[in-house]
Amino acid sequence: MRAHKWHGINRLPFGGVEDGLGSDELPQGWFRARIQRGENAYPKEEMGAPPKRLASHGRANPAGIPYLYLASGVTTAISEVRPHTGDRVSVARVEIPENLKVIDLATPRLTVSPFVLEDEGQVGLLRADIAFLEQLGKELAQPILPNAAAVDYTPTQYLCEFVKTCGFHGVQYKSSVGQDTNMALFDRTSAQIGTIKVHSVTRVSVRHKPS
Repeated sequence: MRAHKWHGINRLPFGGVEDGLGSDELPQGWFRARIQRGENAYPKEEMGAPPKRLASHGRANPAGIPYLYLASGVTTAISEVRPHTGDRVSVARVEIPENLKVIDLATPRLTVSPFVLEDEGQVGLLRADIAFLEQLGKELAQPILPNAAAVDYTPTQYLCEFVKTCGFHGVQYKSSVGQDTNMALFDRTSAQIGTIKVHSVTRVSVRHKPS
């Protein structure tokens, strides 16, 4: 990830994105999946983010700081847990609070407006900020390898922590394994686990290219 010069300290540097996306602008449905160990679905209390002692490094979170990772579609939620054919997967529908404020890294050009800027100088900063937001979104959407080192996550973890200190509740980004978007919620207790259904994985598709 390239270096970026921040344009502010006490506010997000991204012109026009200080308010982020409200709950009414986000996808209506959010889902979380877990591969089952047996035939029965996981209970609700086991479908949230892992406890601190089990939270490993992730795209957005450092080890020991659990975030709640969600997908806006069932198929994408299942794909994100990397199942094998024959696996049974518990999929929970997750309700997000009405006052949620999320920064959009999936389509920043559609959600950052130049009309809130005060002068022409800020327009130039906005162009750089949009490119930066897009790059951060791409970094978050990169596939995670099982043997990835913790240092590989450091850039996006650091920037997500900065976004959190600026008052946002999470980040939305494109999925690398599905057609939907993902969201990382910083407060794992801010969402409510709803109904849980069991899905059987009947086929896993593989695409490849010479490296």
